[in-house]
Amino acid sequence: MEINILAFGIAKDIFGVSSISVEVSEQGNIATLKALLEERYPKLKQLASYMVAVNNEYAEDKLIITERDEVAIIPPVSGG
Repeated sequence: MEINILAFGIAKDIFGVSSISVEVSEQGNIATLKALLEERYPKLKQLASYMVAVNNEYAEDKLIITERDEVAIIPPVSGG
């Protein structure tokens, strides 16, 4: 199934666009998605950490994603 992923902050710079589409298996979870993205975009692994949000809530690695889910990559933020 095809998942649309929104990118914010430095993740947007790493992807080169504000959203991407990736193909994942029907029973794909967040951990699988992260591995796929880190393989396709190796600079993503260099971030100290990043979160994945699904439907406006932070998601754990074991969460199964569906084609209808809104997925976002949220990199660490710094303030001042």
